[in-house]
Order: sequence, then C-alpha cells, then structure tokens
Amino acid sequence: MNKMLPEILKIKSLLIGYASGKRSMSLLPPLDASANTGELIAIMGRNGIGKSTLLRSVAGLQKPLGGLVLINNEITEGFSRLKYAKTVGYISTDIVRVSHMRVYDLVALGRFPHTNWIGHIDSAADLIIRSAIAKAGLPGFENRLISELSDGERQRTMIARVLAQDTDIMIMDEPMAFLDISGKYGIINLMKELTSGGKTVIFSTHDFNIAVNQADKIWLVTASGIIQGAPEDLNLANAFDCLFDTGLKGFNPEEGISDNNSALFPEIQVEGEDSRIRFQTIKALQRAGFRVTDRLLTLKVKLPSGNSGWILHTDRTITECKTLYDLVRLLKS
Repeated sequence: MNKMLPEILKIKSLLIGYASGKRSMSLLPPLDASANTGELIAIMGRNGIGKSTLLRSVAGLQKPLGGLVLINNEITEGFSRLKYAKTVGYISTDIVRVSHMRVYDLVALGRFPHTNWIGHIDSAADLIIRSAIAKAGLPGFENRLISELSDGERQRTMIARVLAQDTDIMIMDEPMAFLDISGKYGIINLMKELTSGGKTVIFSTHDFNIAVNQADKIWLVTASGIIQGAPEDLNLANAFDCLFDTGLKGFNPEEGISDNNSALFPEIQVEGEDSRIRFQTIKALQRAGFRVTDRLLTLKVKLPSGNSGWILHTDRTITECKTLYDLVRLLKS
C-alpha cells in the first residue's frame, strides 16, 4: 500500500492564554494535537473552553504562553508574517462591517501574500478571486457592497477570501455560524472538496451532527487537554460525555448519527460480533466511502479481539490498526 499522507501540523505542549506585562493567565493545560495533509478536522468543546484562542494561536495571530506550533516539522516561532500568510489562512466569527468596499475587493485581499509590493492583481490572480467567490456560493456578487450583504453572505465572503489566499492549511472559527442548513452543508461540501485536493481544513463548530458525520478527525478540547481521533473512536471512548450536562436525558450519540453518504462504492467485509464496536466501525467505513458487507471478500476488517486492534486484510497485506482513525487513514491511502 502507499505511504500514509504526511503530518502537516503539530502542536506540542502548547500553552494558550493571555499575557499582560509580567502576568499571564493560561486557559488550559499544555495541549498536544496533530493534523495530516488533506484532513478535515473539527474542533469541539464547551463555550468558553478556549477554542478560538487555540485557533488564533495556531494561526500565528496570538502568541502562545509556551510550547510549539510546527508546520511541516518547522517551528513557526521564527516565521515572518508573509511566510505565515502563505501557509495558513484564517477566518474568525467576527462580522466584517465596512463601507464602500465591494465583495471582489475584500476577497482580493486574500491574494496579498502572493502579489508584489504594490498589490497588483494580474489576470491569473483575477481568475483565482472570481473562482473563490463562485466556490463560496456568491456568483455574481463581485460588485455588491459589503454593507449590502446579509450576515450569512458576509461569512461566505470571508470564506472566499481564505480560498483566494490558497494556503495549505485553512483555519475557520465557526464558519457556519450565520448560515442556514443548506448553507452549512454547502460549506461542508466545499471543505471536503478542498481536503480531497490536498488542503488541510480545521474548523470549530457546535454542530455535533456535522462534526461526527463529516470530519476525518476531531480535536475535542476539554479542561484536561485535547482528545483527538476519528469521531467513532471518541464515541467508543465515551469522550463526548464532557460536552453535555451530567444526567442529561435523551442524548444518545449513536442515534444522533445519520448516514448521508449516497455514493458508496468499494465493498469491504466486516468480521466480528461486538455490536457496539461493529456499529462504530461501520459508520467509520461508510464515512470513508465504503459499502460494508458480510460477503466473503479479499478486502476485509476483523474487529478487535482481546489485545488486538482492527485487522485489515487485503490481497497482499495484513495490517493491525489500533484505532478507527488509523484504519480509515490506511484505507484512504
């Protein structure tokens, strides 16, 4: 099999918070997490836990109190602003309110890291800008004033700006906060298209259903640190319990998951009887684009037994995966 996609981002013992003079206040214990090329990563956590501060720290917009951010195994502390802007794109939840600026002009700001010192937009850059506007769901809006847009349209404009910036890593703080249901899934589909093209997209969300059904990986921010893994791995570990009040009635994470993948193509056999592990395994495989069957196939997965993990059989190899996240990565590669 081909080599797995490389790690593009890592945070090591990252201490986030605020400093004023000689005083500093950390929000969480040191954090560790990683992201690979071409992954869609959802960041989840309770309100006020520090998700936005984490995203700003990773994007180089807020200096961490300690620890490291590495991009392509390079420590970002020495990055110039231009190098950061060519590597990481970022949008926040803040609503942009400016007068006398067109949609085209705001999106064009995303090309700044790639232009000369006078910011000249050539024909190639113009094509990228217009393509970004169309991909964000705003075709024909180029000459609309920002002040004339709805909150949702402004959010789409900011997403278009990040698309025009064309960075390997795109960080979005609640990009679907002002969008309706159709708009949310339109942006999700766009994110998945970007990751299919090799971009790494990291976004925060309070939408549990979107996160567990669409993300390749979740960074679950808790008071004890970050728990990361495939949504099904976190489900199996009951990690999502921290998002809900103790004793909350009626919440069942398994029932909250729906299969909306309509184009399942390769078949894969699943062997094993543990109903809970089988359920989460099937969800992970379906999300990765596989049709699960009990028929005898060369491509099959054996569920964990004893101290073993998931065993993937192909026509040439037998590989053990300790987590569903590793299994899906291996299958995708």
